[in-house]
Formats: sequence, C-alpha cells, structure tokens
Amino acid sequence: MALAKVTQVAGTGVYVPGSDIDTDRIIPARFMKCVTFDGLGEYAFYDVRYDKDGKLKGHPLDDPRFKGAGILLSGSNFGCGSSREHAPQALYRFGIRAVIAESFAEIFFGNCTTLGIPCVVASGTDIRMLAAEIERNPQLEVTVDVAAGRVSFEDQDFPISVPDTAREALTTGQWDPIAGLLENKEAVHQRMTALGWV
Repeated sequence: MALAKVTQVAGTGVYVPGSDIDTDRIIPARFMKCVTFDGLGEYAFYDVRYDKDGKLKGHPLDDPRFKGAGILLSGSNFGCGSSREHAPQALYRFGIRAVIAESFAEIFFGNCTTLGIPCVVASGTDIRMLAAEIERNPQLEVTVDVAAGRVSFEDQDFPISVPDTAREALTTGQWDPIAGLLENKEAVHQRMTALGWV
C-alpha cells in the first residue's frame, strides 16, 4: 500500500489573513474529545466562524465563493501554540490539501507533513498578491508545485520554500512513517529478531 507521491497540489484557494494563528483557533480544545479524527472538519476555525448562538459570522471559509477551496493562504507563524495533531487533522477533513504561509510553527508543520499536506513558505508580498487574484477570481486554479518549489496560477508564478526532508518525504511518498512501518512490518520483525528483541 504505497503512499501517494505529493509532488503537486492543485485547486482553488482561500485566504485566511493574520499572523500567529494558533492551533486553538484552528480547532478549539473542546472539540478534541473525539475517538477518531473523522468529524473534525466541521469544527475547523469554529470560534471565529460561529457566534455564541451558532450563527455564521462571515469567515472566509464560509464564503460561498471559496467553497471547496483546497489551498489555504495565511500569514506568519501559522499553527503556533499547542502541538495538537487535531489542528492539521481538522484542516485535512475540511478539505485543505496545502497551506501557503510566511512561516509555520515547527510541530504543526511536521504534523501536516505526516498527513501529506504540504506547508510551503512564500513571501508576504507574494501571498497577498495571490490573495488579491483569488478575491478577483475565486475559481482561479492554483498549483503548489512541491517538487519544483513554485506556486503558479494563470501566467504568473512565484517561489516557495520547503525543507529538503519534507520535500523528499512528500515527493517520494514517504510522508507517513507509521504507514511505512506497517508496509515493511516483515522486515521490521526480521530486524527485531536479529537483534534479539523478540
């Protein structure tokens, strides 16, 4: 069961402006009592999407123009705060397949990578320019090229950076270490036996 190689992610985008967007904003702690991650998507950014009466407040994720967007744009230090794995799980289940930001919190970045969600770094200028293009045309097709280190749309593109280890893991289909262990469990068992552990 080889994992998919994540060399590119293409789709429409949505801009969630702001810096220091922490994991508690991405998924409030009270929704972390789940046994599985399956239903977390509906609670992504819940407290900034809904008021105390459960009515939508007009967050970009709820704007009909950006429905189905799979590429999220944001500011610096995205995913800071607690190390909860629920935050990238919620984004994934909401439909986000790539995040473009000025910088990422390290643990959030790692948790996204092990889900096959590329977190790519771009300049604030390029992100805001792309956000303006998405505002102008919400159906704009955006391609995050992890292998080439570029984001492209229409006849424009700009550079992105991804740490080499994450790029290699994503583009070679080795982004989930647990899946890798399960796929190679016979070799793992043989090695453990050779070491005298079993």
